[in-house]
Amino acid sequence: MVLDAIPALQKRSIFKLLSKHPLAELLQLPITTLESYRLKENQINALLHPDWGQIEENISWIDEAQNKHIICFDDSRYPALLKEISNPPLLLYLHGDYRLLNSPQIALVGSRNCTPYGQEKSYQFVAELAKAGFTVTSGLALGIDGYAHQGALDNHGKTIAVLGTGLNNIYPKRHMKLAQWVSEEGLLISEFWPNTAPIPSNFPRRNRIISGLSLGLLVVEASKRSGSLITARYATEQNRELFALPGSIDNSQACGCHQLIQQGAKLVTNINDIAEEFSHLNNIQENASSNRTFFASGNASSITIY
Repeated sequence: MVLDAIPALQKRSIFKLLSKHPLAELLQLPITTLESYRLKENQINALLHPDWGQIEENISWIDEAQNKHIICFDDSRYPALLKEISNPPLLLYLHGDYRLLNSPQIALVGSRNCTPYGQEKSYQFVAELAKAGFTVTSGLALGIDGYAHQGALDNHGKTIAVLGTGLNNIYPKRHMKLAQWVSEEGLLISEFWPNTAPIPSNFPRRNRIISGLSLGLLVVEASKRSGSLITARYATEQNRELFALPGSIDNSQACGCHQLIQQGAKLVTNINDIAEEFSHLNNIQENASSNRTFFASGNASSITIY
């Protein structure tokens, strides 16, 4: 937690420091040695003079309720897939079932301003993914993310919500009840200190965790300037499977998906298009085939986000 508090220090730089010195030794290095590693004055000060009050406050967060955990990079519970990415978080704050971290996950993201078609299809695909044995991972945002979490929970599946805020500051506030439900039946995750407010730059950062935790990413609706395309870029860089749902050529919220398909993302029309990429996983393909449902129509207005 001391290292995580060093301002503006890249995670890769922290890992490089730890490869040279154990943490206890780092805290006692001469200033000249730290300067040789190109640390700035404020970073050196944060390392040599940690804010122990703030650190203790963060640690005490786990005592506020059951099923709260803080795990570090070398913890045995830390998700193996997330360790593979180029900039993994040092710490993860968790509220819920931490065992889901290493479950087979499919991430699902899309537009906050989704259409009724996007609402229905995200909800329906997630229901099938849950029945097939996947944990559904998303970002708790308005729109597609919310319908993804809701679809998993309504169908007795598991879901993970990765937040761009601290877990004491659920955002958006409209999803407070949904977040509570996720914490009870799934898992809330953040790399940020518990009281971290909604800072715009933190939301693109959390997207690398959404894709990093997952075997593959499904983009349901996305405009050409959508944040979902940031997550898709991370998924490609992390060598994850990338899927996209096609839409009408007249729908601006489908343009990003069509662009992804043109660039090599797999076009999906049903659950088997995803499940067949993971046939090596026990029971996934079998569950997908036995549970597959074709949705001819639906009523998005009947889906309630809590």
